[in-house]
Amino acid sequence: MQNRKITIAELPKAQLTPEHFRLEDAEMPTPGDGEVLLRTILMSIDAANRSWMQGATYRDAVNAGDTMPTYAICEVIQSNSPRFVAGDVVETESVWADYVVRPARGLEKLPDARPLSHLMSVYGIAGKTAFHGLIKVGRPIAGETVVVSAAAGSVGGYVGQIAKALGCRVVGIAGGSAKCARVVDELGFDACVDYREPRLFKALRAACPDGIDIYFDNVGGQILETAVFQMNTRGRIVCCGAISQYDTDTITGPRNLPGLVVVKRLRMEGFIVMDFANQDATALRALRKWVEAGQIKIEEDIIEGLENAPNALIGLLAGENIGKRMVRVGPDPKG
Repeated sequence: MQNRKITIAELPKAQLTPEHFRLEDAEMPTPGDGEVLLRTILMSIDAANRSWMQGATYRDAVNAGDTMPTYAICEVIQSNSPRFVAGDVVETESVWADYVVRPARGLEKLPDARPLSHLMSVYGIAGKTAFHGLIKVGRPIAGETVVVSAAAGSVGGYVGQIAKALGCRVVGIAGGSAKCARVVDELGFDACVDYREPRLFKALRAACPDGIDIYFDNVGGQILETAVFQMNTRGRIVCCGAISQYDTDTITGPRNLPGLVVVKRLRMEGFIVMDFANQDATALRALRKWVEAGQIKIEEDIIEGLENAPNALIGLLAGENIGKRMVRVGPDPKG
């Protein structure tokens, strides 16, 4: 069996390019006691990959020479642990590689759901992030206005559909007329604003005549600043990501903080999906119900081939994806 990995050739000082990565042949790893050899099936592509190159966050920084970390769905090839057998499908913190060895204690066995990509999108990291962020941090009430940035992205699309299922009015922010049309026509948002509009403030105000009760922020920067001005008193801002700040050496932040947070008595809270891992079962029950009822449409953006992971990340940062972006490294096991 051949093994390959993608390492960081050089840390970017500004915009990420393919030259910052190196595809290398690698030795086939051998599992030790209590370890498992895994074949990578799907790798999650997330804006957080880029933020890890900027320094330590909720995890250690990624440095030159490191293999790029990722969340992955894998098949067990060889197990030196009684917890798993060959053929099991698991989720794990992994790296960009064909094969990896991981401690069995860090693996979670997945159900035999097909396609497996759904376990990475709506029933995986994207859907659970949307659910926990909106429900636990945003605390929506039927009739409220919810605004979601990166509304055509992996998390934003699910946030809006969940809010609609709960009886909220939902406005998306996305890049370009085609994405905005898709968010409204396909995902059922009430309106969508193109952030490239030269008069973004007026466009958002027109779409939210009664103000904003919950703003689910995936981008930070100017869009966050624009939304804060239009928040209602005691509104909630859910800070999920800041993709506009990851791929640049010119970091910008909202100029209206903390002033408007005080004046409007806003609650602004960040989170990561692992904060609510003990409530994943609740999230999955709700998500399955909404999918089965047709209230959530599943959108996935799957790029084929490990070697294409760098361009998949670069494209994600440029906003080219619609739905949850992932890289397929190998086929689903035969069911």
